[in-house]
Amino acid sequence: MGSNKLKLNDFKHLPFPNSQAKSLVINILTKCYKHFSKEQKLTIATEVLTNPEAFKEDENWESLVHLLIGKEEEQVFQTFQASIYPATYKVFGSKHIDGNAKRQMDTVMKLPIVKYGALMPDSHPGYGLPIGGVIATENAVVPYAVGVDIGCRMSLTIYDVRSSFLKQYAYEAKLALKNCTHFGNTGSFEKHQEHEILERDEFNQLSLLKQMFGKAKIQLGSSGSGNHFVEFGIVTLNDTNHLNLPQGEYVGILAHSGSRALGAKVAEVYSNIALNTCKLPREIQHLAWLDMDSEAGQEYWMAMNLAGDYAQACHDLIHANLAEALGFKAIAKVENHHNFAWKEMIGSQEFIVHRKGATPAQKGVMGIIPGNMIDPAFIVSGLGNEQSLQSAAHGAGRKMTRSKANESITMSSLKKLVSSKGVTLIGGGPDESPLVYKNIDEVMASQTELVKVEGSFLPKIVRMDQK
Repeated sequence: MGSNKLKLNDFKHLPFPNSQAKSLVINILTKCYKHFSKEQKLTIATEVLTNPEAFKEDENWESLVHLLIGKEEEQVFQTFQASIYPATYKVFGSKHIDGNAKRQMDTVMKLPIVKYGALMPDSHPGYGLPIGGVIATENAVVPYAVGVDIGCRMSLTIYDVRSSFLKQYAYEAKLALKNCTHFGNTGSFEKHQEHEILERDEFNQLSLLKQMFGKAKIQLGSSGSGNHFVEFGIVTLNDTNHLNLPQGEYVGILAHSGSRALGAKVAEVYSNIALNTCKLPREIQHLAWLDMDSEAGQEYWMAMNLAGDYAQACHDLIHANLAEALGFKAIAKVENHHNFAWKEMIGSQEFIVHRKGATPAQKGVMGIIPGNMIDPAFIVSGLGNEQSLQSAAHGAGRKMTRSKANESITMSSLKKLVSSKGVTLIGGGPDESPLVYKNIDEVMASQTELVKVEGSFLPKIVRMDQK
């Protein structure tokens, strides 16, 4: 019971608009969610505070939602000049996307800095910009349109090992996952990992990055919680592929994680700066931006890129440690960010392209689009579609919130489901059940204009954070 009890200090990072909202949240969690873990309670509270529209029909949160949203306001953009003619955006896989995500994107496109946009088929509501949303802004960066987990990414390494290895040496593979990976915010590796990322000069250029260096060193090579994972699986390549490997089956390691505490702190600090310097109505405050010519904009850009490279370094170590433990030799690697911003040319002008839960899909660029812990991930090459801002989905996309998943799915039913598909699950929880995700095959069918499928990865041994 004690581990479930929340203290006032646990709420200090939540985006309360006022003290009344804070009191309501504490009362509702105490009354209606007393059997939930502390982490689950805080996750639910964050979801409601940042996206109250999605909880309009939930009677538990009725009083808070009414406080946050109130009556519909006709003049939403009272504190800044909205675009008279909002930019239009292209929707891919519209039938898979709920109305809240589309309405959220409609609002995004009214921002005067947004010139182009696109919505991917795995889209669902997010903080400010929908997950699966892509926008091109003019000389401005929106921290929340990059995301809290800066540089969250996929990485797949393919090894010159027959797929039968995962049956013959399943125990050794599971042991390697347990010994060579670390998940969550507590604890660390017995021995600190080493990587050249820690020698980067940016850590000395900003006081914030200097403060985060110790934490970055401790967490280097580790993975986050939530939907982050490291998996062994079977890679199947088509007869023609950009990797120039023979058609057939291989053993692969697939990882999904981001920039850990470093990226989260950068996002928190510069999101707050944007909120305080770019005053927007409450309903869209998470779309606050930083001018790229401002000192804060330049600092964020530097810190964001360092966080992205740090995330890549973590992935490099995950793969290297597992390969060393099992004696694997890598023959190919595919990787991509899907929470990041890039300077890209559209026509003859440079824009800041934000992909929040979207995969870069420039012509011939390789990427990975995962399904869930029992369905395949797809190895793809981009087709360079300009209407999607050269982007594609970053996964299957959620169709159920974490709170609803924890209420309706049990751990025993999850284990039974994955076992029936021949998958071994280490860690994980009901909120990451395959049942909470859209159908990956339908998502892929909705973006044949965006990517070409070159192969697949079928999970066999999945490691996630322990609930």
